[in-house]
Amino acid sequence: MPLHVPPAPAPALRSVLAALGSPTAAHEAHTPALRTVQGPLTAELPLPVHVMDRLHTPNLTAGGRPPRTRLTAWRFLIRSGDRFVAAADTRLTADGWTFSHFFEGPYVTATERALRQAESLGTGYQPRLLSVPELYMLTLWLHGAVGADAAAGLPAAADLLVPLAPAPPGIAAFRPHTVSELLPVLTHRLTRQAPPVPPPVAAPAA
Repeated sequence: MPLHVPPAPAPALRSVLAALGSPTAAHEAHTPALRTVQGPLTAELPLPVHVMDRLHTPNLTAGGRPPRTRLTAWRFLIRSGDRFVAAADTRLTADGWTFSHFFEGPYVTATERALRQAESLGTGYQPRLLSVPELYMLTLWLHGAVGADAAAGLPAAADLLVPLAPAPPGIAAFRPHTVSELLPVLTHRLTRQAPPVPPPVAAPAA
């Protein structure tokens, strides 16, 4: 079943296309592929990038509500011919969505692979990206509400999270997990990594 890729804000797309058409923007980018590629470049597969709030909070106790997420960017994969060679992020400013930067690396190919994998699933999803900064982790978030506002919403228990490579140690990349399955694992990982609280220092005797 095809994925229901949400439409990006028009200013975000326009800003990326303008950057692609600017020799200065492409030359200054830390992306050798963009500096050396021959032929036209296109911006495809817009994905809203959400960031997850801190996980080790009382909200993640059994039956608690999921952590909050916030939209921080729209990301476009940049195609050259038959392959994606880079990605472009946009950011929200006081004047609206505008181009932020180009980048390349493992998350570009990992995102493409995870999207192709998601296409083979028997259920329709709205694809998003969900970042977990505390674990340096990026996942493909397959949201079950395909017609939802891509800029809003919390991870539902039945939504799927697909960790992208490189994934944190002990978490398999490209293995889909439901939110209800993966969030407790991430929370336990963070709780285990939290530094111990030092004991209180006794006041000196008078």
